[in-house]
Amino acid sequence: MSQEPQQSPAILESPGSIAPTTPDGDVAAINEMRDLYQRMRTEIAKVIIGQDDVIEKLLICILSRGHGLLMGVPGLAKTLMVQSLANVMSLQFSRIQFTPDLMPSDITGTDILQETDQPGRRAFEFVKGPIFANIVLADEINRTPPKTQSALLEAMQEHRVTAGGKMFTLPSPFFVLATQNPIEQEGTYALPEAQLDRFMFLIQVNYPSLVEERRIARETTGTAAPAPTKLISGETVLAYQELVRRVPVPDHIYDTVVDLVRLTRPGSEGAPEWINKWVTWGAGPRAVQYMIRGAKARAVLNGSYLVRMEDVEAVAQPVLSHRILTNFQAQSEGITSGEIINRLLETIRGDDRRG
Repeated sequence: MSQEPQQSPAILESPGSIAPTTPDGDVAAINEMRDLYQRMRTEIAKVIIGQDDVIEKLLICILSRGHGLLMGVPGLAKTLMVQSLANVMSLQFSRIQFTPDLMPSDITGTDILQETDQPGRRAFEFVKGPIFANIVLADEINRTPPKTQSALLEAMQEHRVTAGGKMFTLPSPFFVLATQNPIEQEGTYALPEAQLDRFMFLIQVNYPSLVEERRIARETTGTAAPAPTKLISGETVLAYQELVRRVPVPDHIYDTVVDLVRLTRPGSEGAPEWINKWVTWGAGPRAVQYMIRGAKARAVLNGSYLVRMEDVEAVAQPVLSHRILTNFQAQSEGITSGEIINRLLETIRGDDRRG
């Protein structure tokens, strides 16, 4: 019996192609995703100079159906970066500026009394808030009280909101990318641990290098830069998300990820003494899921047909850094969660060599 040829996820420039429905076409689809990733970086580079690592992590979040929290000082083009990514992916973009007086209804929407077709009669009509978009940028999320921050919890976890006793489904795909300024202390509210755990990645946005900053001075202060070209559609993003879920993972990678996460917990079996000394609590099972999904997405972006240990190591920091709470002793000694993760990775590598 003849077999139908498999086709890979569609690009806007090839409107006749369709997304794969069986694993038979996954190899070709991964190759296409790798090439598409390079083209996306080229388009985003028209308006964003540098920050390649941040852009890769944002794409990993999107392909893994996760949410990202960007940490960086003001002026590093975090908002422009997210907006450019949404434009390249043809996704509806919405920006919410979080302020101390922001109310939950300002995010989800509210019922408004409207005139009906019948004269003299009025009825409440739900007006959707800015949360109803594909990519929602929660700008300076730590500047609003916990009550308003919690309005995002249901949306991030369930992809729906409840208002006026009714549930409303959010558009698909749906991602929340939040920004947080680490240097602002006055008028800020720390994110609750429950909400921090909803973010797949904590992405550090650093200052540009000397070469990049000189390019910024030359290339962004003259004529307007060309807008990025739209390369894919929302339907294609959904197809690539399904592709990522089908990427095979060797059994020893599953075991390594579980061992790594369990070692972050003080008092757990096999936890190093310095974990008990410096850590109040470690990462939960959600970190295992996010590390596996993130490693799969990174493998696809790099054209790999299965997950390797280098993929796990690349996502360990952004997945675990906000899920490891250091105690006062660690803080007094200048020990950060990032340093703890690096030591754990060295421990895992040593165990692999001995094995």
